[in-house]
Amino acid sequence: MDKFLIKGGKALRGAVAISGAKNSALPAMAAALLTADKVVVRNVPKVRDLVTMSKLLAFMDAKVSVAAVPASDYEIQAPKLNHAEAPYELVRTMRASILTLGPLMARVGVARVSLPGGCAIGARPVDLHLKALEQMGRGRQLKGAHIVFEKITVTGTENILMAAALAEGETVLENAAREPEVTDLVGMLRKMGAEICGEGTSTLRIRGVKELHGTEHTVIPDRIEAGTFLIAGAITGGDLTIHNCMPAHLGAVIAKLQQARVRIDVVDATTARVRGAEKLVAADVTTEEYPGFATDMQAQYMALATQAEDTSVITETIFENRYLHASEMVRMGANISINGREAVVRGPAQLTGTTVQASDLRASAGLVLAGLVASGETLIDRVYHIDRGYEGIVEKLKAVGAHIERVHAPGS
Repeated sequence: MDKFLIKGGKALRGAVAISGAKNSALPAMAAALLTADKVVVRNVPKVRDLVTMSKLLAFMDAKVSVAAVPASDYEIQAPKLNHAEAPYELVRTMRASILTLGPLMARVGVARVSLPGGCAIGARPVDLHLKALEQMGRGRQLKGAHIVFEKITVTGTENILMAAALAEGETVLENAAREPEVTDLVGMLRKMGAEICGEGTSTLRIRGVKELHGTEHTVIPDRIEAGTFLIAGAITGGDLTIHNCMPAHLGAVIAKLQQARVRIDVVDATTARVRGAEKLVAADVTTEEYPGFATDMQAQYMALATQAEDTSVITETIFENRYLHASEMVRMGANISINGREAVVRGPAQLTGTTVQASDLRASAGLVLAGLVASGETLIDRVYHIDRGYEGIVEKLKAVGAHIERVHAPGS
């Protein structure tokens, strides 16, 4: 099992190019099941979850073509689907496998998807997906329906978008997710011939069509990777230019970092520059659905908060079990106390390198950031989590001056 070895204390300087968004590429690949025509998905990040998704689509008899593995471009064609099933062996490590449910129901009229796995960050039930699909009926032809989600769900919104694209009549989806990844999926479905309006708002209207056609689609940059590198520049007191990003998708993160006195300049529509503060100051954070502060940035922000003057209160409203990284940061010398959904971080703390264990994808990123500013050596175990969502993070960090190595376990 691979580990990361980090020698902290080095300010990061230079430029980083952001990869495509994992959480945009996954629904885009699932959407290819909606048509018998060829679909090309570009700017796919070379991470483990996308390889898993390609295997899942191939199991369903879709033809998946790539120039290499892992790939940045995927050609997918599903003239027929013989296996309307997502087996547990393929979905146990990846929650996004549930995204095949909507396309399968729309195309085949039946689907069996094992309850998905993924990071151990709290309950992420799929009952909202199932209730919405039940409202659209069963059998070969789904019917449009008026659906109101009890709680905002990104993958639920994406599933119903895909199912409704081929349903008979109009579907109105209220309390829908507004994330950029949802908007990106809407754009792709439109290019395939779907009739959808309302993206970026909480109400989506989808008028079903008889069939969709093939397309080429380039997924948006990964806003969570971009936010992680913004914090990497800030926490190390460095100077990083972030290319191939979309600062417009990072409004809440940029505003919070500026409140902590991090210097951030939006250079243009695809570029941002971050420079470390002379002195970081505490700023409270509450995670929220987009356009609020993303839960996927909470662990990274906690690492920054350990270096800020005074007390930061972090409130996690999305997942109830997303503070597992806090105890590992405490082992490094952080002053963090957890009370239910609140984490109180008192800083600045002198972090010291030690052996820590990653519990999930974003916790891994938070521990990497803590290691970058800690004195001595930090050894991070179970980094397979971070490989699920960050393309070449070791190589990217090394290119801007970080002392980080991937340590291969014997026999790996």
